[in-house]
Amino acid sequence: MKYAYTILYVEKVNESIAFYEKAFGFSMKFITPENDYAELESGETTIAFASMELGAANFKQGIEKMELSKKPMGIELAFTSEEIEDDFKRAVDAGASIYQSILDKPWGQKVGYLRDNNGFLIEICTPIKG
Repeated sequence: MKYAYTILYVEKVNESIAFYEKAFGFSMKFITPENDYAELESGETTIAFASMELGAANFKQGIEKMELSKKPMGIELAFTSEEIEDDFKRAVDAGASIYQSILDKPWGQKVGYLRDNNGFLIEICTPIKG
């Protein structure tokens, strides 16, 4: 078995793709003709976006919408960076909001947290040195 996708359910798939391209430098790999599902070129694990409407069609029990006005849910996407300060600033300049500024961790790693344009939690961190 292999971990293949993280799918974020959002109101506007195109806007989410555009945000991640600008904020993090990813590029779109695929989008459906209906614009209700898209994937990013994001490394070994694919980050994908699906519309809330597609989520409602897939899950009879429904799904909770992420909202910037509420605390983020207990999950995050983590991106490693050797230029954490520059990448953090680029994301903020692209519209990400700072959730927690970059801090030095006792084990030598730098870690900062943002919220994306939908409210999802993003960690930008330096790689852990083994």
